[in-house]
Amino acid sequence: QVQLVESGGGLVQPGNSLTLSCAVSGSNFRLHDMGWYRQAPGQQRELVAIINSSGGTTYGDSVKGRFTIFRDNVMNTVYLEMNSLNAEDTAVYFCNLPRWRGMEWWGKGTLVTVSS
Repeated sequence: QVQLVESGGGLVQPGNSLTLSCAVSGSNFRLHDMGWYRQAPGQQRELVAIINSSGGTTYGDSVKGRFTIFRDNVMNTVYLEMNSLNAEDTAVYFCNLPRWRGMEWWGKGTLVTVSS
């Protein structure tokens, strides 16, 4: 019932910035927490950031001070602004809706590659 579609991934040079978007349809978006996770090759999926319905945020230790999560409840979209990117940020980034209709929902992911 719910669709989460990420966009904005691509190749970026170290030290530069990139902003990801996740468009959500089929849910009461404004009432729910939303998250970004990432998974690098050979690694477990890790938390990047969470934003609740009131705008409160939580960040993973590896991205604190560099990434910002924010949401637009009119456009039903959650964003991830990534600054000071380095090679360790290379991963597939996934949009997450923790609970809707009794289940967890994920986007298909968007690849971010940080390289010279």
